Amino acid sequence: MNRTRITLVLAVFALLPIVLSADTIVEEIIARVNNGIITRSEYIRSRDQLKQEVQQQDPQDADRAFADKEKDVLRDLIDQQLLLQKGKDLGITGDTELVKRLDEMRKQMNLASMEDLEKAAEAQGASYEDFKENLRNQIITQRVIGQEVGSKLSMSKEDEQKFYDAHKAELEHPEQVRLSEILVAPKPPVKPNGPDGKPVAPTEAENEAALMVAKAKADGIETQIQKGGDFAEIAKKESDGPSAKEGGDLSYFKRGTLAKELEDKVFALKTGETTDVIRTKQGYVILKVTEHQMAGIPTMKEVEPRIQDALYMEKLQPALRAYLTTLREQAFIDYKPGYIDTGASANQTKPVETNTKEADEKALKKKKKLGVF
Repeated sequence: MNRTRITLVLAVFALLPIVLSADTIVEEIIARVNNGIITRSEYIRSRDQLKQEVQQQDPQDADRAFADKEKDVLRDLIDQQLLLQKGKDLGITGDTELVKRLDEMRKQMNLASMEDLEKAAEAQGASYEDFKENLRNQIITQRVIGQEVGSKLSMSKEDEQKFYDAHKAELEHPEQVRLSEILVAPKPPVKPNGPDGKPVAPTEAENEAALMVAKAKADGIETQIQKGGDFAEIAKKESDGPSAKEGGDLSYFKRGTLAKELEDKVFALKTGETTDVIRTKQGYVILKVTEHQMAGIPTMKEVEPRIQDALYMEKLQPALRAYLTTLREQAFIDYKPGYIDTGASANQTKPVETNTKEADEKALKKKKKLGVF
């Protein structure tokens, strides 16, 4: 029961409307939220994004799911405008967090600099500036929700116990282990291509030598672990596996999902114990059981963090809807006929616009009456 992400459509903002001539408008404004605008292209882009998401999540019933959620597209765009404007009022810029998030992405992609990250984004056909603005908006809305709504929620031990009792059947699980690995892969010499331009394969002797080197390294790592070395830190530095950057974490495995040889070894271990060096197709591996869950219903203590997350989301969603209703009632919101805001409040105020031409004519008549002209 991981914390469900609140659905707030974080669209990349379009440029302000540009008028090419008296009767040619490039962009159409469909809604105004205080001094902000929502354009038709934003609305269409958000609707198309929603359609793609429901097709990925539930391809068998995508049409029905899309029909259920499509009516909320304008509501979500207005929600976003209100939260961003509130963030500005609170002085939340998201600048520091934005730099941190971008740097984390750079590290995950093994890129040397932020310039390389920008090039990688543009190579995918994305505008880097739009991507950053979208991420910044996400950070601001999350901060506002956490500060103005989430921080005011309360959960008692009684609430947690009731939730646990009501969801015991869902919490039941089979026996499973959470594993981490350190993989030492053999590295035979890389030879130049042959006369035909094709790579030259290492000889059997070279492969055997590489295996011996890998085995010796794995044995040395096993000795470090037995002497109290930190498995996760060693994995980050020494493992050749794709999980190295996560400290070797491979997540959970149920019985029947691993090779028989590995399953027999790891399911015989307790939490915190490690295997000896095991030969695999990829090289030599050492596995650690970071968690061993027996079949059955976990205790309240074992799942307390998950219960707290689930309760938080259960309470957050109605509280957030109520908060957004309050923001609507404090704002000036107007939208074109044919568009519906499903989050609208009966107490909302529409902006009163003065016809500039009529106002100028009234002012001119008043000045003439007073003899100004």
